[in-house]
Amino acid sequence: MQTISITQARKLILSNQKLNCSSLNPQKIIEHLGYVQIDTISVVQRAHHHVFWSRDPKYKPSDLDDLVDSRKVFEYWSHAASYLPMREYRFTLPMKRDFKSNPNSWFPRDEKMMNAALERIKSEGPLRSKDFKAVKKGNTGWWDWKPAKKALERLFMEGRLEITRREGFQKVYDLPHRVIPCSIDTSMPTGDEYIDFLINRILRHHGIATVDEIGYLKNKATKDKIGTRLNQLCEDGKTVQVGIKGIETEYYALIKTLNSVAKTNSKIHLLSPFDNLVIQRKKLNTLFNYNYQIECYVPATKRKHGYFSLPIFKGHQAIARVDCKADRTNKQLLVNSLHFEKGINQDAVKGKIEAKLMQFAKFNSCSYNQ
Repeated sequence: MQTISITQARKLILSNQKLNCSSLNPQKIIEHLGYVQIDTISVVQRAHHHVFWSRDPKYKPSDLDDLVDSRKVFEYWSHAASYLPMREYRFTLPMKRDFKSNPNSWFPRDEKMMNAALERIKSEGPLRSKDFKAVKKGNTGWWDWKPAKKALERLFMEGRLEITRREGFQKVYDLPHRVIPCSIDTSMPTGDEYIDFLINRILRHHGIATVDEIGYLKNKATKDKIGTRLNQLCEDGKTVQVGIKGIETEYYALIKTLNSVAKTNSKIHLLSPFDNLVIQRKKLNTLFNYNYQIECYVPATKRKHGYFSLPIFKGHQAIARVDCKADRTNKQLLVNSLHFEKGINQDAVKGKIEAKLMQFAKFNSCSYNQ
């Protein structure tokens, strides 16, 4: 086992998150991170764009459209709905297989509606859920999530449909062979290949991780396989157990990653609540002493930091959170509140945060008045 300090652990994570790297283009960013979560909330620029911008200041939302159009990325489920690198398509197949084998997962399978939806798309080409007739239920005036929408989503989760693009924010469904390039490997990975994929993906973009983090949202059997495989990789000299001073938890890292930590700097990072760095809140609290919660799902009277507060880091240290909103009508970035972490010299960082907010405003097609 190799022991490192908590500061070294933080630097290792930031280095592998590529937040201090300005040389990556959007394709390289998503291929390194492994996924970028899709966000439905648009208080500020949506998370899937924000994550790219945090690592590439020149990023434009149209860059993601280009990746979709050129079939460099596709949509599926990671820990949530996400954009994924097309080259890793085959590693979504185990989840699709499992979903298909459980007819009552999520919502029951409606074979009649699913077959009807498939036939329409086969004959008519790509369709949205709104292209199917909605069914009104009862006398309440409320519209249920219509059967066609459920059928389309079920077909998508089973891998029998893909999302070819979005129009506005509406999914457009099509047959897999019309979306997935013929050059892409679509063979089902073996059990060992899939476990290796899970391990390498998180260690590649997080630097260090526990068995539970690698198996996030997976069942116990999968986590047991991850633990066994990690021990084998340690014996083979490809991974190493990592202890962090003052923390009892056991972590793992790739040998090549542990030995190639880039220097961190004092850049300000204004992150999305769904950024890959901060999405595992327990890890964020343990290693960065940053107790972060997105409060848009919390009743207004119980919010402490605002509806959609954004984490702020300086180098490898969590220093604050800012609740802001893009007022698109008046093209202004509104800052509702700014909260600093304990012990932060506010005067030393306020100027840098203001400068970052001005950049963020521009990214949101807004101006910002300090």
